[in-house]
Amino acid sequence: MITTFTSESVCSGHPDKICDQISDAIVDAALEQDTNSRVAVETLATKDFINLAGEVTTQGRMNYKKIVRDMIKKLGYTSEKYHFSFRSPIAAKIHTQSPEIAVGVDALGAGDQGMMFGYACRETPSLMPLPITLAHALTRKIDESRETKVLPYLRPDGKAQVTVRYNGLKPVGIEHVVIAVPHSEEVHVEEVKKDIYRLIILPILETYGFTTAIKNVIVNGTGVWHLGGPASDTGVTGRKIIVDTYGGAARVGGGAFSGKDPTKVDRSGAYAARYIAKNIVASHLADRCEVRLAYFIGAKRPVIQEVETFGTAKKSEKIINNFMEKLLDTSVGGILRELHLKRPIYQKTAVYGHFGREGFPWEEIKYA
Repeated sequence: MITTFTSESVCSGHPDKICDQISDAIVDAALEQDTNSRVAVETLATKDFINLAGEVTTQGRMNYKKIVRDMIKKLGYTSEKYHFSFRSPIAAKIHTQSPEIAVGVDALGAGDQGMMFGYACRETPSLMPLPITLAHALTRKIDESRETKVLPYLRPDGKAQVTVRYNGLKPVGIEHVVIAVPHSEEVHVEEVKKDIYRLIILPILETYGFTTAIKNVIVNGTGVWHLGGPASDTGVTGRKIIVDTYGGAARVGGGAFSGKDPTKVDRSGAYAARYIAKNIVASHLADRCEVRLAYFIGAKRPVIQEVETFGTAKKSEKIINNFMEKLLDTSVGGILRELHLKRPIYQKTAVYGHFGREGFPWEEIKYA
């Protein structure tokens, strides 16, 4: 049966991703100085204003305004014409973690309740769904083309959306590619479309063995987009959960990741679930896998730990469960210890997805 599936990604200068990266830069700054730091920080960015709110408990010295300004400058918002830049006013309303929560976390319990899902499949070498993999590759390439001046007329912000055609569970073609990216007024959108098609879309698709005609490409659907960023669309930490995970191809938990230290199982539990699912698929125990975990505040171990293989299992349920138990201790302390999560590694996760990218401990294959 022929079906289609669509996923999207957003560029590093997208308003929500600005906020995710600022919040995770704060997490990293705290963990770099004190590995026992507790952080839960939300960022809001709008026209000429940035607001921080949340809790930070750390022995480190935190310069919140410097962290924010450095990140905004890095993301390309260096001109007042964007009505948002590293010179914009900043308000920081930060207090320490609630002692009623801290008492559970101090005993190596979960810092929050919730359910977490991890997923893996054979659609790509990274064992991720193809639509979200392509979308992330496109947004990364858009950012690189702007930063390296390959396409010097591009401006910060942007999105990519890819629709993949499937025959059963097998990807067989690309239906549409949608790109939205702001650019200078001197360049017509048709020129932008031709450049992006030739320099970004085709090379990315060909890497994965696909192509598509330019007629299947849409760039800036209204025909006009010159100024992006928080002046045109307010950003908030944690609004891109589907972008951050599996592009809608798999279930996700209720909690966002960015701005949270790894004692929050919203984050560390989701990483653990992905690690288990990826290793199950990499070890040829199944072709598709979903791992489900759930915790309550103060819980040292998950109250639920289950595996679903969607009829693709190559071994018995008992063998797969034994493999999972051997692979990772899913107690809160076990996840923190075995995945080495109390390190400043999180700002890089906050754009182009948390999964399917090399360099993170939850993406390592232990028993292939």
